[in-house]
Amino acid sequence: ILRCISQLELAQLIGTGVKTKYITNPSNSSASSSHPIEAFDPEVIARGGIQNLDRQRLAHFHETVGETSSQSVVVAVDRIFTGSVKLDGDAIVEFTKALCQVSLDELASPTHPRMFSLQKIVEISYYNMGRIRLQWSRIWQYLGDHFNKVGCYPNEDIAFFAVDSIRQLSMKFIEKGEFANFRFQKDFLRPFEHIMKRNRSPTIRDMVVRCVAQMVNSQAANIKSGWKNIFSTFHLAASDHDEGIVELAFQTTGKIISSICEKHFTAIIDSFQDAVKCLSEFACNAAFPDTSMEAIRLIRNCAKYVAEKPHMFREHAGEEMNVPEDDRVWVRGWFPVLFELSCVINRCKLDVRTRGLTVMFEIMKTYGDSFQQHWWRDLFRIIFRIFDNMKLPEQLSEKSEWMTTTCNHALYAIVDVFTQYYDNLHDILLLDLYQMLHWCVQQDNEQLARSGTNCLENLVISNGNKFSSAVWDQTCSCMLDIFKSTIPHNLLTWKADNDESQSVSRQDTNNDNDVDDKSINSVDSSMDTNKLKRADSSISINSTVSVDSRDQKIPRSKISSDIKLFQGLLIKCVVQLELIQTIDNIVFFPTTSKKEDAENLALAQAGKEEVPYYMYDSGQQHEDQGMYQFLNSAQLIHLVDCLLESHHFAKKFNSNHEQRNVLWKAGFKGKAKPNLLKQETQSLACLFRILFRMYNDDSRQDAWPDIEKKLLGVCRDALEYFLSLQSDSHREAWSSLMLLLLTRLLKMSDERFRVHAAVYYPLLCEVIMFDLKLELRSILKKFLLRIAPTFNITEA
Repeated sequence: ILRCISQLELAQLIGTGVKTKYITNPSNSSASSSHPIEAFDPEVIARGGIQNLDRQRLAHFHETVGETSSQSVVVAVDRIFTGSVKLDGDAIVEFTKALCQVSLDELASPTHPRMFSLQKIVEISYYNMGRIRLQWSRIWQYLGDHFNKVGCYPNEDIAFFAVDSIRQLSMKFIEKGEFANFRFQKDFLRPFEHIMKRNRSPTIRDMVVRCVAQMVNSQAANIKSGWKNIFSTFHLAASDHDEGIVELAFQTTGKIISSICEKHFTAIIDSFQDAVKCLSEFACNAAFPDTSMEAIRLIRNCAKYVAEKPHMFREHAGEEMNVPEDDRVWVRGWFPVLFELSCVINRCKLDVRTRGLTVMFEIMKTYGDSFQQHWWRDLFRIIFRIFDNMKLPEQLSEKSEWMTTTCNHALYAIVDVFTQYYDNLHDILLLDLYQMLHWCVQQDNEQLARSGTNCLENLVISNGNKFSSAVWDQTCSCMLDIFKSTIPHNLLTWKADNDESQSVSRQDTNNDNDVDDKSINSVDSSMDTNKLKRADSSISINSTVSVDSRDQKIPRSKISSDIKLFQGLLIKCVVQLELIQTIDNIVFFPTTSKKEDAENLALAQAGKEEVPYYMYDSGQQHEDQGMYQFLNSAQLIHLVDCLLESHHFAKKFNSNHEQRNVLWKAGFKGKAKPNLLKQETQSLACLFRILFRMYNDDSRQDAWPDIEKKLLGVCRDALEYFLSLQSDSHREAWSSLMLLLLTRLLKMSDERFRVHAAVYYPLLCEVIMFDLKLELRSILKKFLLRIAPTFNITEA
């Protein structure tokens, strides 16, 4: 019946002489005449489309076609469609299904499709608007599918008409409102989402966005379940490259978040996750950076809604019926906000991801006191993805930038958050955090390696007073692992192949592969100035890596691998020195050791001392700020052993002149042969400070015998090594260390001084033979003068 009505409408067009695009192009007479009604088109007849008609019959046909346009016929046809309101539930569904099929047939013409039935679909929808929701849900199964197909038609006029029709119907449905627990708005708005996803026509996509924006602006109070489709549609628009589409979609989304949420949050809450996801997609559109930044600000606003209205999330179970009530605010509120920010971080360019990272940690710091412990565990799984090797950029330059900027920024922020919420986090996350710090120092990125040790220092200094003995064991174990994994053993074993010994020549420092002292010594200026900074963060190895392969016969791959190896070794040297400084700062607090060195120098330079050395503080410095008091003797001895191993390695390397020459000739070079002087001296200085501090600590009397034995051995070895040094510059590098040792010896009581002086006296007599600095000669003189009364050689 409906197909006949469709043909009747075509006959009306012909009978009234309307020449429109809906009538098939008559250029192909055989095609035209194949359609019985179209055959009576006057133009077809004039060209002989109907060969065997006499005038009488032709006139009869004209009269018949003309009657199709009579008032009675038009009214009768209209009555069929207006009468659809009287059909029962099953009948209207079948009627709609058939009408959709006829409409598809009409639209199937490749040259002149017609929209008669499509118009009638809109009309019967209006006529039947009063039907109950259950019937409409069945009807819309067919209407929605039909609009999906028509809205994606290649003919823009048809697609435009379909979108406009959906808009009109949607406005009518939304005006009627929606009962609680019904989701019909989701059904009838879904075609907008489908068309936006499948139709690539800018015109149609723009039309969809405008239709949805109009709905939001005029009917926001009546929208309930439809918010999900609205956000999904804008989510699809967010990734568009058309500025107009993105701008309009974002303006409307911004209005929803900024003002509509304030009034109608109860209606929007079920679609809250979709709203945040939509904003995340706007933030990730690299073509519009201003929009990206504004989208991140709006995500921050979403976090404010979660914080202000947690009860709403708890009361609305939504689709997550199996989520416990206490966890709903996390699953449906906090987690989507923080997860989408992490997506922004992982997908966007530097400036946008940095802003996303900042906002994510701001939210944690501002609202984290309301987070439960298992929420934090979920959250840190997301955060640690920033450091996941599998997710890092594959391009070497991008990976390096990622580590230097995003990983570095995140590292400091994580430690800040961990410190702020230590009581909640240490049980579940401390070991994971230590593993991540260990990972950072193992990467071939100097800045990240430095940051790893800096953050370890910040973490321990900020929270060490809360550590249990078990946590201190874990902390010391972390430091030991970092020490062991970053000792640059290859410095002692690397050899150039025979045919490559001359392959890598020195060249000027302008080469791109050079890593000069300045670059090694630099500290990233972007680091938070409020953080505890390294007191002396200079490179422990006087070297750079340089390669010039233009005149060489060796493969570039070999040169590249050597460069990578040398750079990795340099970073390990940096980490060793940084970790020595970290241990010193943790045990004694930053700058304490520098102040002590300055005091020692001042005492040595004093012309006449009024008070004997052993009356000066006896090593009991004001170190209460440091973590020394919280570490037991076994833990401190573990750290001492680490420092001693680092010292022995540096000493072994510095004594191996042949190997240093090999490395220098191979490109591991600088102004002089590579050396580890700073590592050699600073590790020993820190070791001395720890042992002498323990040696004078009354609370550690049970460990004194072991400490004394270790101290005697280390000091004797140190003096013997000093005597063996051949270079004046090397001996000069030991000046402050010798000053520290002799000053600490002079501060001992007579009884202890007697024990130590008996071992060191012959060695210190040999030291006199060297050309020493004045202050060192002065302190040595005081040491020798004290021997006489201590051993009763002369009167005191």
